[in-house]
Amino acid sequence: MSTPERRHRKLSKFLSLLLRHQPARFPLRLDEDGYASLDEVMHILKGLPNFRWVNRADVDAVVNVTTGRRRFEIQEQRIRALYGHTVSRPEYEPVEPPATLYHGTAPESVEQIKREGLRPMQRQYVHLAATPQIARSIGLRHSPEPVILEIDAATAYADGVEFYHPVAEIYLTTRVLGRYIS
Repeated sequence: MSTPERRHRKLSKFLSLLLRHQPARFPLRLDEDGYASLDEVMHILKGLPNFRWVNRADVDAVVNVTTGRRRFEIQEQRIRALYGHTVSRPEYEPVEPPATLYHGTAPESVEQIKREGLRPMQRQYVHLAATPQIARSIGLRHSPEPVILEIDAATAYADGVEFYHPVAEIYLTTRVLGRYIS
């Protein structure tokens, strides 16, 4: 991995910490949708020895990634994490999902998930993938041999479950009952 790629990966991880998981550790205000002032974020970055090199082009490169999942967005002069929040719950417009969505998990979690459904756990939303391949790549974080669960999103949607689509390959919802999972 080249030096700019390494630096951008490090910046992406820090922005996740700052905008998703621990904004209270920094002098940063998030609004109800999870947005922070881009100027405030840049000020925090410039004040940290490991990130003094960061400029707006670096932040734009992390926001507009062309490989992997898009994790952040900038609107006007505000930036936010698109999903994976542990402190705030951004609001999204509901969408109609594809008929089937997928979730990758550890084999030891399958029976409990089928019994209790999928819950956000330490996050604000349940994350569902548009394809089995994406679900597998996400599931690899939990197990070297993840199980891919199929979600009957069409029936859940018809039953009134709301889905959100913040990025191309990821759908979010607040809960998936066991009856929609196979």
